[in-house]
Amino acid sequence: MAEPVLEVKGLSFRYIQHHDQQGDSEAISNVSLRILRGEWVALLGRNGSGKSTLAKLLAGILSPHGGEILLHGEPLDMDHSRRSDLPIGIITHHPDDHMIGTTVQDDIAFGLENRNIPYDEMKHRVEEVLERFKLSPYRHHDPSRLSSGLKQLAAIAGVLALKPSLIILDEALTMLDTRSKLEMIDTLRQLQVSEAITILSITHDMNEAAAADRLFIMESGTITASGTPDAIFKLYQELEPPLGESLRRCLLHKGRKVPSKYMTEEEVVDWLCTSPSKTLRQITS
Repeated sequence: MAEPVLEVKGLSFRYIQHHDQQGDSEAISNVSLRILRGEWVALLGRNGSGKSTLAKLLAGILSPHGGEILLHGEPLDMDHSRRSDLPIGIITHHPDDHMIGTTVQDDIAFGLENRNIPYDEMKHRVEEVLERFKLSPYRHHDPSRLSSGLKQLAAIAGVLALKPSLIILDEALTMLDTRSKLEMIDTLRQLQVSEAITILSITHDMNEAAAADRLFIMESGTITASGTPDAIFKLYQELEPPLGESLRRCLLHKGRKVPSKYMTEEEVVDWLCTSPSKTLRQITS
């Protein structure tokens, strides 16, 4: 069985209100979860449910008021001066927050320089991510003048160049167009397999969530359910399903004969391709 990369035990956090406001606001309450090495976990929930606060706690940006966070079995160091040493990469939906360098390649190299990566290795990593994310034509561009989508790609490239053991994506793919988003999901899947990178994805995008191995549902600062995409999309019918399951339900609603189980986009395509022509005529009629 894979070893746990991240363990959260009874985590709590509250935002301190000003003296003229009523009480404190508890954003996280007794949250516990466990994420294994090489696992992709997605965290779903409405705005204000505590997802982003949890991400900041896990990345060491905020310090919990109760509970414990273990990274590779060791308590997370809450000394913010050492935060950059953590093997965690967090990418938010605000790419400008990640822009530091005067060019794209300098911006990607910035984190590597901070970690004293040898020059030859740093150069190799920068070239690798520039090519992977099709950013080579923009290497000498000012990142602040790029489109929102390219800024986000540059931010993601900069984090992945650090080769973190855990990547936290806090609505990080929202700025990307549909094609770039699908390519990014595919890239993350490849890294998950080839390098056993652990991914925690905080998202409203159900197709992104469907790529995960497990889903967690968060409501009012607590984890209320967890399970495979299959189990969660069956349990929470109010969630907008990903494309494959959405198509299956649409056909089912129209009275077409379709498989009764949850289906991914790939499974729907495979099923359609292997269905007899008579069945296809019935489905499309």
